[in-house]
Amino acid sequence: MMNRKTDNTEGFDAGRRSLMKATGVAVAALGVIPVTAATQALAQTSSWDKVFPKSDKVDHQKVSFKNRYGISLSGDLYLPKERGSGRLAALVVGGPFGAVKEQSSGLYAQTMAERGFATLAFDGSYTGESGGEPRNIASPDVNTEDFSAAVDFIGLQPFVDRERIGMIGICGWGGMALNAVAVDKRVKAVVASTMYDMTRVMSKGYNDSVTLEQRTNMLDQMSRQRWTDADKGAPAYQPPYNELKGGEAQFLVDYHDYYMTPRGYHHRAVNSGNAWSQTTPLSFMNMPILTYIAEISPRPILFVHGEKAHSLYFAETAFAAAAEPKELMIIPGTSHTDLYDQMDKIPFDRMSDFFGQHLA
Repeated sequence: MMNRKTDNTEGFDAGRRSLMKATGVAVAALGVIPVTAATQALAQTSSWDKVFPKSDKVDHQKVSFKNRYGISLSGDLYLPKERGSGRLAALVVGGPFGAVKEQSSGLYAQTMAERGFATLAFDGSYTGESGGEPRNIASPDVNTEDFSAAVDFIGLQPFVDRERIGMIGICGWGGMALNAVAVDKRVKAVVASTMYDMTRVMSKGYNDSVTLEQRTNMLDQMSRQRWTDADKGAPAYQPPYNELKGGEAQFLVDYHDYYMTPRGYHHRAVNSGNAWSQTTPLSFMNMPILTYIAEISPRPILFVHGEKAHSLYFAETAFAAAAEPKELMIIPGTSHTDLYDQMDKIPFDRMSDFFGQHLA
């Protein structure tokens, strides 16, 4: 593995066919996990419907909690079966953008629980099993708040040491996690895995290739779409995501191979043949979420990215803008979506060591 490490604690396409397409408590208590917080039950499935197998080393239960805007969020809480009597360090996990907790974030959460952490994977507002209407919309502000609401919830649990909370953000929620940690000083360490800066890609396209004229035209179209949506009383949606027609760039094929095959398909995921609303990019296009990334310091950041990922430049730019302590781990021969679920490529041992050190 290639590291670009400066941790002072340790020595394509212009768009995805278009810029808009690029936008590509206890409910059932187990008896062994006491959970506390003001809650609102959601219409959650009680069966195991994850795209990964259930671990026999971990206790799992469904939970729900509210964010600061009053939206009820749905989560999966994972605890190590062998956890002793002391309070645990905790991790909140979100992403990828357009995914649900039954996919990558749940896999990360369960795997880190096997390593001794209390973990919480959750669906963002307006998606998955979480509340919010209309469905399948996103906002850099609301989704950043969702991370902090997850910190609220897990920090209230009697089995968690609230002074030892970390965060993992995957793909587009990697950028959201960094934005959340910049303002939420309760979080002591953060990992951004295969990250996107969604505000950058929506406002500038892939590799910053969108011109001012193209940006202006897209904003004009979306602004006028608001009248259509307001007249109908409901939003219009983009074309279904990750359906291939032939001739797509490799990274789009990679997305299809995760979200549209048994490997990662989940019917609630925006990216599994569903879509964001046509006006979802509006709130992202003039709100750069990594403006204050340097203010995460002196808390550490670990960036994890694939050598062959089309998105590597997002991590490299964020890494350059972040202050110490920071580390960029580049996994050789690895694509963007490999870090969604490939257990031999996701550096869980390094993440466990990272949080073990900084949440000690």
